[in-house]
Amino acid sequence: MDRPLSRLMTLATSVYGVYALARPGHLARALDAAPGERRSLDRLARTYGVRDLATSSLLLSSDPGLARAAMALRIAGDVGDCLVLSTSTSDPAVRRKVVAVTLGWAALNAVAWAADERR
Repeated sequence: MDRPLSRLMTLATSVYGVYALARPGHLARALDAAPGERRSLDRLARTYGVRDLATSSLLLSSDPGLARAAMALRIAGDVGDCLVLSTSTSDPAVRRKVVAVTLGWAALNAVAWAADERR
């Protein structure tokens, strides 16, 4: 079964995964992190890159169960990112940005998954 929207989200997630590995400093900049936090956030960004590439690879399979697992893992990961990152800042503007990006990405993946399941 073809899953065009899930595959589109997978492509976008894979691009982010590569970006997170190549430019891990983006996360610290986005969070307006203090200099002492940057190394830890760089490691976290690399972890996100590996995770996103690993879950995206599941959608290379034609197995619908693996595709569902990939989408569920991606959504769960985004919700987890929201919980971890939004509580790591005391700046309300940064917190709003984190919540918007992480839950927005989770919502896009959920909509893609739901639409593909209806096909």
